[in-house]
Amino acid sequence: MASELGGEVPACALILAAGMGRRLGPGGLGEAEPGVPKALLEFGGRSLLARHVAILRGLGIRSITVVIGFGAERMRAALAGLADGPAVSVVLNPDYREGSVVSLWTGRAVMRGGGSVILMDADVLYDARLMGRLVNSRKPDCLLLDREIEPGDEPVKLCVRDGRIVDFHKRPTEPHDWHGESVGFFRFSAAVAKELAGRSEAYVDGGGRMMEYEEPIRDMIRAGADRFGFEDISGIPWTEIDFPQDIVKARALVAELSA
Repeated sequence: MASELGGEVPACALILAAGMGRRLGPGGLGEAEPGVPKALLEFGGRSLLARHVAILRGLGIRSITVVIGFGAERMRAALAGLADGPAVSVVLNPDYREGSVVSLWTGRAVMRGGGSVILMDADVLYDARLMGRLVNSRKPDCLLLDREIEPGDEPVKLCVRDGRIVDFHKRPTEPHDWHGESVGFFRFSAAVAKELAGRSEAYVDGGGRMMEYEEPIRDMIRAGADRFGFEDISGIPWTEIDFPQDIVKARALVAELSA
């Protein structure tokens, strides 16, 4: 299906939502019950998960798969309660205490499905225009970049040299002209998604189960940066939710989001 900008809408979306959210601490929301998966945290009366599904469906993506792990039964119940669209598929990562590359590997069937894929973290609150920029991009393999980046090692950095992405890491090593923060949302063509599935499998089989899912993506970027483009989403509201202070930021951000 063609997007409003004339490109092809990706065939499916894969949402990584298996993690424990250790850095939020028990009851990170204050009034929330301990043990609630981050994707079920609510802002403005809607969970992150419900927002993801509604935004993706609104942009024309009908095949959505969620990798679950921590709080799996709560996640299944929440997904079963979502209306106004096709059922959302789930795959279980029982080893969610290990690195997120295991969750990526758990979703390998989606990446090998023969279509383009939106890959995304579940712990991000964002304006729908941000996802629209990715879904409607004319770049078949694309990352999102925000120039408004906080200093330090925590943000994952997209590093650009001569207009090309040359590194992708919290502590990049490649020389570059400038960098921005990665949102944690990606668009991959069918061929690159299939390659990523293979690379994640190599990590899992090769002793890299404690690594983060960004590592095989970085490997692909460094092996052939010309394949990957980026969309600059600076100025569009979003926040990743990792620490208690991010909860405060997210609550303040809700009023800025487009309907």
